[in-house]
Amino acid sequence: MKAIMVMYDSLRRDMLESYGCDWTVTPNFKRLAEASVQFENCYVGSMPCMPARRELHTGRINLFHRSWGPMEPFDDSMPEILKKEGIYTHLVSDHQHYWEDGGCTYHNRYSSWEISRGQEGDLWKADLSYEYDKQTVFKNKEVMLAYAPYRRMMAHDGMNRRYMDKEEKTSQAVTFRHGLEFIEKNHGEDNWFLQIETFDPHEPFYSMKEDKALYPHTFLGDAAAEADWPPYAPVAEDENTVWHVRYEYAALLSKCDRYLGKVLDLMDRFHLWEDTMLIVNTDHGFLLGEHGWWGKTSMPVYEEIAHTPLYIYDPRRKECAGIKRNAIVQTIDLAPTLLEYFGVDIPKDMEGKPLDSVMDSDEPIRKYAVFGYHGSQVNVTDGRYVYMHAAENPDLPVYEYTLMPTHMRNMFRPAEFEGMELAGPFSFTKGCRVMKIQGKERMGDTTSFGSLLFDLKEDPAETHSIQDESVRSRMKGYIREYMEKNDAPPELYLRLGLQEERCK
Repeated sequence: MKAIMVMYDSLRRDMLESYGCDWTVTPNFKRLAEASVQFENCYVGSMPCMPARRELHTGRINLFHRSWGPMEPFDDSMPEILKKEGIYTHLVSDHQHYWEDGGCTYHNRYSSWEISRGQEGDLWKADLSYEYDKQTVFKNKEVMLAYAPYRRMMAHDGMNRRYMDKEEKTSQAVTFRHGLEFIEKNHGEDNWFLQIETFDPHEPFYSMKEDKALYPHTFLGDAAAEADWPPYAPVAEDENTVWHVRYEYAALLSKCDRYLGKVLDLMDRFHLWEDTMLIVNTDHGFLLGEHGWWGKTSMPVYEEIAHTPLYIYDPRRKECAGIKRNAIVQTIDLAPTLLEYFGVDIPKDMEGKPLDSVMDSDEPIRKYAVFGYHGSQVNVTDGRYVYMHAAENPDLPVYEYTLMPTHMRNMFRPAEFEGMELAGPFSFTKGCRVMKIQGKERMGDTTSFGSLLFDLKEDPAETHSIQDESVRSRMKGYIREYMEKNDAPPELYLRLGLQEERCK
């Protein structure tokens, strides 16, 4: 048995042909959908990048205990479990967060790994003569430029691009070259799992002219300004600029589609459809001007961010090719799905479920999906409604529960440990007590937007929050029910105002 995962970052479900988009060029995603099961109701869990990857390894929601951070010593890791059971696991990626402080324990869980450099200001090339031009068409980007880490990141991105001036030099191209080499070398061997993971189509939307040519349009902004890296901020640009940025994203999306086609070609060439599972997935989506916002983390987790594409081909289920399934699934289901496929026991702490029954008959495996950012609104959907619950006591502190105190790009500062105490153990920490540290650097706190309720059947674009107390009460009960199952910290019930809620 073999398995391949092709993972993207910020892949928009609603901009793929197989999910109904009529203006992007994504024939290989459509080709994939015709060969696999396409999941219509896949939702994120813990957001954004590294929390999502922790779920990919552990099969459990982590947003109630931890923000962005590494794998913890007590975490179950799907690729490491496979490795210990004699399944060779290999990661190829250009996702630079793996080699920063906040992600440094993920790639070493695999049997082997390869990286390609240069994405999003990755601290890669050094050219001290390089002068960064801060000119930009994004009015709100000045907020980012005023923050030194962003300024350095943008400067380094400009430097890196000078070394990626041809298609074959770009990070995604190098990543897929490594992945394709693994398949060509090992297609005749058995018992391996390959994860090909590219940062694209995450911003900045850097692509070559051939892909840009697929989306001809006239950009009325400054031709010398880069307009491919939107800020995480409200839209302050005109409609022409908004559509230009969407076309830039689409160009990078079409590049992702072309490289996916190379994997499908090898599946054909080596007859891997006979014995190889193929999973194509993402961590989350991205707002391209919808709801008046760019990006993620700074606004409620709307459908464009939370509702993600997922395709799975299982060679034991060839008859399911081209089928669409509507049961609610999440990122946490991918680890147990792979473990079940390889015949490996699923750890008791994994909350996700294998997706075999969903693929077979669309059998529901959950009533609802809970998702969001640590210390922010807690969101839940039952497929019909989406409820975004804001803290009712927002002045109460949020805590990090961890044995690995790092942020995205740096370790916790000594001052952050003031007042630190030991807590737990929690049900999933294997008997370990953990540090309880008051959160000082939070990503994505959208509490100020209040609680919102949307009816996706009547309002799929989430334009008008509705007032329906019976639905709201039921959704709050779902959140509390999941918090109890997840062994959420006790003070979080008080902060969210869910002390008395019960699932009805």
